[in-house]
Amino acid sequence: MNIRNSNATTHLKTAGNAVAAWWRAATLDALIVGVLWLIGLELIRVPWAPFWAILGGILQIIPTFGGMVALIGPVIAVAITGHDEWRLGLVLGLYGLIVILEGLVIGPYVLHRTTKVPWWAAFFGPIVLGIIIPFWGVLLAPPLLAIIFAFRKPVPPRAP
Repeated sequence: MNIRNSNATTHLKTAGNAVAAWWRAATLDALIVGVLWLIGLELIRVPWAPFWAILGGILQIIPTFGGMVALIGPVIAVAITGHDEWRLGLVLGLYGLIVILEGLVIGPYVLHRTTKVPWWAAFFGPIVLGIIIPFWGVLLAPPLLAIIFAFRKPVPPRAP
């Protein structure tokens, strides 16, 4: 009985550490995305660029929908300041660039470095779980992957 509690405690600690590592990865990812928003919005000269960048970084924590919600503020700010379709197009292009960089490079890389989830799993996990469990699969994939890969035994290095 005592051995069982010890194993349960060990497993809970492993899972808790994995979730904490995922949270660090998500926070670092949000910080990087916020900096990208700040640089891009300042270059485009969007009013209140620092505010929109902070909001974009915070909303990055929400998978899939956070980036779309973060886009609303800069688009409205550019639309209100005048009929400047060029700058509006630049804001939309910046959003597309950030989404592509975050989804294909930044997110998987940060998740791998922080939680040891392989790049391919960080990339394909949300897609597969999103198909299996629509909406919730995309939200739950990164922390679930962190927990799953935390329980994997390390592969010993091959002898030369």
